[in-house]
Amino acid sequence: MTQNAPTILWLRRDLRLDDHPALRAACAEGGPAIPVFIHDEGVAGLGAAPAWRLGLSLADLSETLASKGSRLILRKGDALTTLLELIAETGARSVHWSRLYDPQSIERDRAVKAALKERGITAHSHNAHLLFEPWTVETQQGGFYKVYTPLWRAVKDREVPEPEAAPPRIPAPDAWPASDDLADWALGTAMHRGADVVRPHQCVGETAAQARLEAFVGGAIRDYGTGRDLPATAGTSNLSENLTHGEISVRRCWHAGLRALHDGADDAETWLKELVWREFAYHLTYHTPRITTRNWREEWDAFPWNEDSARPEVVAWKQGRTGVPFVDAAMREMYVTGRMHNRGRMIVASYLTKHLMTHWKIGHDWFTDCLTDWDPASNALGWQWAAGCGPDATPYFRIFNPETQLRKFDPGHDYIHRWIAEGTDAPSATALSYFDAIPHAWGLSPRDAYPDPVVGLQEGRKRALAAYETRDF
Repeated sequence: MTQNAPTILWLRRDLRLDDHPALRAACAEGGPAIPVFIHDEGVAGLGAAPAWRLGLSLADLSETLASKGSRLILRKGDALTTLLELIAETGARSVHWSRLYDPQSIERDRAVKAALKERGITAHSHNAHLLFEPWTVETQQGGFYKVYTPLWRAVKDREVPEPEAAPPRIPAPDAWPASDDLADWALGTAMHRGADVVRPHQCVGETAAQARLEAFVGGAIRDYGTGRDLPATAGTSNLSENLTHGEISVRRCWHAGLRALHDGADDAETWLKELVWREFAYHLTYHTPRITTRNWREEWDAFPWNEDSARPEVVAWKQGRTGVPFVDAAMREMYVTGRMHNRGRMIVASYLTKHLMTHWKIGHDWFTDCLTDWDPASNALGWQWAAGCGPDATPYFRIFNPETQLRKFDPGHDYIHRWIAEGTDAPSATALSYFDAIPHAWGLSPRDAYPDPVVGLQEGRKRALAAYETRDF
């Protein structure tokens, strides 16, 4: 290896400098470190909101790197081809990156690593995305965990390395390779006018993410056990968008939660369990990659779900016009903020797959297009858990009733008033924002009457249970 040859840092879902093992390793090589982000087929396949939100993160990271005397090099094309071009241009002799665990990324990364090694290029992958890599957590029988609670018990007392600060300096090359202009990628094109509505609700970049974490552990984490279920209150961390883009490390989140727990915030353990639920999603995605595209419980393949996404009741669900306030409020929150409260996610997913008997993939794909905190593993697990075809001890008997859920978790209808304008004399600004965010083609107005339910809740429940009874589960 040429002494002090450049090292390429291939960035993906690790858009930060803090607690970044691949970055630290690249800087430790002794030569210049060249941070690179590649717009490959994985980026090209992102939905409208995730692609737009990625662009915001890249812009922030570019500014952060510039403030450290470094640069973010942007290239578009096949990952391996692009890396080989950069190696030829820069004389780099090694490439570092952070591992990903969805099937498409694994296939790509294995091919890249093998091809680089064949050419005498050192290729190193690092863990920067998870607390516990999927192959390091096994049952006593040596297999993977299919149920969450035993996995939690297996890892809750494991030692997690302390997060490491960003390197004091990032060595720069004498001459930088050419870079694309981020604006030319037009990552936000598919968001259309919704981008201006959603933008104020985003918390972009590692500085903002760390401030968000600090505020959460200093406040809401103490009542997280109850507050996380109340969609009208600021009871959650809201770090999902930052974690999915790697603007903050899950190790930093874990240790912040542990410190809060040790300082007397008993509810912090519930938040730590949520971090491990994210681990569970990746555990299953790694060991059973079919979860991202097919029924995890294969016996559900013959279940009689509707697969017509153009059906009127499915369109009403997408538009937040089902006539069921909790469902509609949650969908509208997503269009305005790019995220949805977790209680709302469970309600809208249960309603679509059970009351409307619609295939979970339709909802999964819609969220893939609309969420700025979209995560391939968490989205798949969430939808399959709600639908009943995923890893759940009581899969199909759980049918959330949106009306009883509303009485329990939003008794004052504060959440409903925040997001639904129709039928009110003085709708809130957030409720009106929904009409600014949605496509003109939907032809909706706050002056419209609020719709009647597209299906009776009892009728939908009975229909779902009847379908379940025809199957041998």
